[in-house]
Amino acid sequence: MSGAAANQLLTTDEMSRADRAAIAGGVPGERLMEAAGWAVAREIRRRWTRRPVTVLCGPGNNGGDGFVVARLLRRSGWPVRVALLGSADRLKGDAALNHARWRGPVEAARLEALDGAGLVVDALFGAGLARPLDGDALALVGEINRRRLACVAVDVPSGVEGNTGAVMGEAPRCALTVTFFRKKPAHCLDPGRVLCGDVVVADIGIPAQVLEQITGAVWENAAALWLERLPRPSATGHKYDRGHALIVAGPASGAARLAARAARRIGAGLVTVAAPASVLPVVAGDMPGNLTADLDAYDGLLADRRRNAVLIGPGAGTGEETRRRALAALAAGKACVLDADALTSFSENPQSLFAALGPDCVLTPHDGEFARLFGSTGDRLSRARVAAQDSGAVVLLKGPDTVIAAPDGRAAINTNAPAHLATAGTGDVLAGMIVGLLAQGMGAFPAACAAAWMHGAAADAVGRGLIAEDLPEVLPSVLKALDSGATAHPD
Repeated sequence: MSGAAANQLLTTDEMSRADRAAIAGGVPGERLMEAAGWAVAREIRRRWTRRPVTVLCGPGNNGGDGFVVARLLRRSGWPVRVALLGSADRLKGDAALNHARWRGPVEAARLEALDGAGLVVDALFGAGLARPLDGDALALVGEINRRRLACVAVDVPSGVEGNTGAVMGEAPRCALTVTFFRKKPAHCLDPGRVLCGDVVVADIGIPAQVLEQITGAVWENAAALWLERLPRPSATGHKYDRGHALIVAGPASGAARLAARAARRIGAGLVTVAAPASVLPVVAGDMPGNLTADLDAYDGLLADRRRNAVLIGPGAGTGEETRRRALAALAAGKACVLDADALTSFSENPQSLFAALGPDCVLTPHDGEFARLFGSTGDRLSRARVAAQDSGAVVLLKGPDTVIAAPDGRAAINTNAPAHLATAGTGDVLAGMIVGLLAQGMGAFPAACAAAWMHGAAADAVGRGLIAEDLPEVLPSVLKALDSGATAHPD
C-alpha cells in the first residue's frame, strides 16, 4: 500500500462506507468496535498515569466505543466513571452489546459526572454529528473547557463537523484524538485541527482494499503525494534543462527578490527578474546569480521559449499593466503563478482571468484575495475545490491549514506549517518555490503541494525567530532529506 493512500482523507460518508464494506467482507462490527476502544485505551495508558476517568458515552456507535474504553481501563486498574447521554434502552447493535458488557454503574451525562475527574473521554458523538450541540451535551462540553480538564476524543471532538472542521456550537479542547483507519478533513482543517490536539490514526482491522470502493480525492499533504515527480538534476543535463523562470518585479522589488531566491534554491536553472529600470541596480546587486531585464522589454522576454514559467504578483503593483502582463504570459502558453497584486488586479473582472487560465497555472490567494475573486461561501476545502473547477487552474488557498485544489477535484490539505510562518514575505517565498518547480517541468498540482510542504518543513527547521529570508537558505537541507527518504507516488 502506498504512503499516499495512507494519507487519504475520508469524509464521514466515505468512512461509513468503509465500515460497511469491511463488515460485508467478513469483519464483524463487534470486532471493529472492540479494536477502536482498545486503541483509545492504549493511547491513554501511554500518555497518562493512572487517575480517575469519566467516560462520556453518546447514544450511537461512538458511545459504544466509549463503553469499550471504560471496560478496558477499569480492567487495567483505573478508576472509571461512565455517564450516558440518553436512555440505555435506546442503544442499538454493537453499542447496546458493549453497554451490556460494562459491569459498572452508568449515570446520566450531567455536569456532576465530571466531578473529581482527572481525565475525560469524549465518546459522545464523533464525526457524524449533523447539528449543533445542545442540552446536556453542550453543558458538558462547556464545563470541560471551563474546568480545563484533560480530554481525549474518540474519532473527533464532539461538536466538530467531520468534513469541514467547523465547530457546531462548542467542542472540547482535547489533548488527544484517536480516530480509525483514516483521518477525516476535520483533523486537518481549522478550527477542528486545533481542538483535536495530537491525532492518532489507529488500525482497527478495516482492510486497506476497501479504499478501492471509495473514489475519494482528498489527502493530507505529504511527500508521498509528489516525491516521485519532484525534479532532480541529471548528471548529463545543463541549466536550461532545469527551466528558466521569469519573475516580474515592481518599483518595490523586495518581494520579487525573495521569490527569485526561492526559485533558484528549489532548482530552477535560470531566473530572470524583470524590473523597472530604476530598481535594476538594486536587483542585480542583491542577487548576482539572477539575470535581470528592463520591464519595458517584457513582451520580448516572453517570446523566448526557454523562459517557460512566469511569476507575477509579489510587489508587482495593481492595475491595468499587471493585468496585461498576466494575460500576456498566459497567452504565450507559459506555466504561471499568479499571486498577490496579480490576483487583486483582476478583482473587478475575475472572469477575464478565468477565461485565460489553464491547467499549468497556480493561483495563490490568501483569504481576502480569494474572497475578491471567488466569494467566501462555504468551508475552506469546498471553496478551494469549487474555485479550482470554476477557474480551470490549481488554487492554493493560503492559511495555517493551506488547501491546494486542482480543477479535476483532487485536493490536499497542508498541515505542517508552524505558527512562525506568519511573517512578512513568506508568501513571496512560497510563490517563488512554486514557479521554480513549474520551470523544471513539474505539474501544477504536485508542484503546489510540494512547495507548500517544503515551505512548512523549512520553517520548522528554522524555528522561532524565522524571517522570510531564512527559508530559501534552508531548502537545500529539506531537499537533501527528501532525497534520502524517497517514498512511493500514489499512482
